[in-house]
Amino acid sequence: MAQKTTLKEFESVYPKLKEALLDHARSYKLPKEQLDWYTKNLEVNPIGGKCNRGMSVPDSVSLLLGKTLSEDEYFHAATLGWMTELLQAFFLVSDDIMDSSITRRGQPCWYRQDGVGMIAINDAFMLEAAIYTLLKKYFKTHPAYVDLIELFHETTFQTEMGQLCDLITAPEDNVDLNNFSLEKYSFIVIYKTAYYSFYLPVALALLQLNLATPKNLKQAEEILIPLGEYFQIQDDYLDNFGDPEFIGKIGTDIKDNKCSWLVNQALAIVTPEQRKVLEENYGRKNDDNEKVVKKLFDELKLEERYLAYEEKVVGEIRARIANIDESEGLKKSIFEAFLAKIYKRTK
Repeated sequence: MAQKTTLKEFESVYPKLKEALLDHARSYKLPKEQLDWYTKNLEVNPIGGKCNRGMSVPDSVSLLLGKTLSEDEYFHAATLGWMTELLQAFFLVSDDIMDSSITRRGQPCWYRQDGVGMIAINDAFMLEAAIYTLLKKYFKTHPAYVDLIELFHETTFQTEMGQLCDLITAPEDNVDLNNFSLEKYSFIVIYKTAYYSFYLPVALALLQLNLATPKNLKQAEEILIPLGEYFQIQDDYLDNFGDPEFIGKIGTDIKDNKCSWLVNQALAIVTPEQRKVLEENYGRKNDDNEKVVKKLFDELKLEERYLAYEEKVVGEIRARIANIDESEGLKKSIFEAFLAKIYKRTK
């Protein structure tokens, strides 16, 4: 198996996992119509993304071992990776309902597909349950089985706390900039994104290899959470300053009343007159209002502010990576690989 997995290689593992999940459902004599529905759920929702989170598990296992993985090692690492993709699918199906989203990965959101509607809520629950079905089937005898279960439960709760803070802080239909703060923003980003997107894949790799000592997990967390926060801030920056043709989507944070890094930076430095402009134009579903906010962001030199932040935070992350103690099996190369994917990305 390749030392750095490809999407094709990673996706080749999924049919076996899907069949294991369907066999589990068949063991309860789930009627054919409902089994077909579950099959479609498993075929549509976890598939079609970039799978960066999932592929990070076998990549991290390979870097920790310092070798190309055997077929069995790759299968188990990729299986853990697919559990992160099932977790992601569970979040996305739910999130799209909460946000009244229209499309996902170029298709109508699951709840908007023919005949689905609010059945999607139960489908989301079944995607989450699939994680624990696979854990039991493939990791029941693993020394870290209980730790793996607890990690998924804890990461799910962390993400749900971040989502709760996001939903209450920035409802699309009630613009109140007094709700926003950099402290709230940081909480939302760390718990809604950083834990499940950055920390979870590496923690899973450490658990698979029985290298998940308290020291290793703490060192990983102290680098991966700031890295995840940087990733989201970068995403907010690209939403406004990136090239839509290159990114593949048009940014909507301003219209959607997002508690983004940019608006929080603006709120920290605006004059009373500029704040009034923000309050009158932010979170409005109108191109003209959006243009006013974008112009204000330019006047406030938020792009320069972001670029200075980027250099500062990347310097801090590199210093933390350099100070990693590898005596218990942790490798600096894992974190260097994560940083290399993100630094100066343009989409």
